[in-house]
Amino acid sequence: MLIAIDVGNTQTVMGLFDGADLLDQWRLSTVHDRTADEYRLYFEGLLRQDRWRVEDCEGAALSSVVPTVKEAITELAGRMVQGPLVVVGPGVRTGMPINIDNPREVGADRVVNSVAALARYGAPVISVDFGTSTNFDVVDGSGAYVGGAIAPGLRVSEQALINATAALRRVEFKVPRVAIGRNTVEAMQSGLLFGHAAMVDGIVERLRAEVEGDPAVVATGGLAPTIVPLCRQVSTVDDRLTLDGLRMIYHMNIGD
Repeated sequence: MLIAIDVGNTQTVMGLFDGADLLDQWRLSTVHDRTADEYRLYFEGLLRQDRWRVEDCEGAALSSVVPTVKEAITELAGRMVQGPLVVVGPGVRTGMPINIDNPREVGADRVVNSVAALARYGAPVISVDFGTSTNFDVVDGSGAYVGGAIAPGLRVSEQALINATAALRRVEFKVPRVAIGRNTVEAMQSGLLFGHAAMVDGIVERLRAEVEGDPAVVATGGLAPTIVPLCRQVSTVDDRLTLDGLRMIYHMNIGD
């Protein structure tokens, strides 16, 4: 079996594969100062509580945008897994040309999502990842990654609003019945949720206009099921896009 781990700024997603079959997956909070030993206790506990054997894990694939966590989990994977470890970064084969100004600076998560989107939906394709930031990534008709856009994520937008005002507080990310809020909570929900969906639609529309052909648009990330139904330019949610991308890159690099 293969363990695939994607470390984001806010959440970490871990999946367990047998070949191309996703057997199980977990979404956890990212703790930036957790040690390799602490992560090992945490991950092994998750596997065992769902009756998976750590000893059956033959390889691991990792992408991370948090350097301290990347270091800890790389150390952890070396202890847990007897087989190969593939860490997505410069020099790792992706099967996809990266045609941007500085390929070394593109986030591992953006590369992983684009690899999976290209394989699953064909070229051209746009992927939208709803995380700490909302990332838009474009693969052109030739199958090359050509860049995209990065916007504040929904939770970051909410936190910025709270930090800059005296009276506003956190709200549940619940879609209001109508856009005209009749109280402060509804008004914030309207502005945050409908506003984020409108931002996504606006950026996707602009990206589409710059790409030859008719790109598919696919969304992933923890908040995708909440936001995508409000969008007009995005309709497909693929909650395993990142994990599948890690699986694909792993097999490209171990030669099977």
